[in-house]
Amino acid sequence: MRFMIIVPASPETEQGTTGTEQQFADMQAYNEEMFKAGVFVDGQGLHPSSKGARVSFEDGDWVVTDGPFAEAKELIAGFTIIDVSSREEALEWLRKWPVSCAPVAGQALELRQVFAPEDFGDGYTPELRERDEQMRTEAARNAARG
Repeated sequence: MRFMIIVPASPETEQGTTGTEQQFADMQAYNEEMFKAGVFVDGQGLHPSSKGARVSFEDGDWVVTDGPFAEAKELIAGFTIIDVSSREEALEWLRKWPVSCAPVAGQALELRQVFAPEDFGDGYTPELRERDEQMRTEAARNAARG
């Protein structure tokens, strides 16, 4: 089971602050522990919403709204994806999150399970599954080229 740990944005991350040397060291140690345990899939920080955009579909057309966006508490500053055997194991890893990187008061890390192909039922045909797997293999090759 794959899970995403969603890191909420804060006023500091929305200003482009990336972290202290201690926070980087703590997060790297945490990621290394997960990597050695074989559960770490990916993790990235995100630029502030001022460098982003929201795209909505309105009246039959796509509308682009450039950031920044007002409510920092509704924004994401980063994510980590882990592959574990259960929700309980995911929560165990989440409880090890570095305290120096904990969200600001009033915010929380969010844990969400990532859909797997078997979760989609009969509408997700064997042909669609095969093409999806081909695309994921190609994407991994592209990522490795970097």
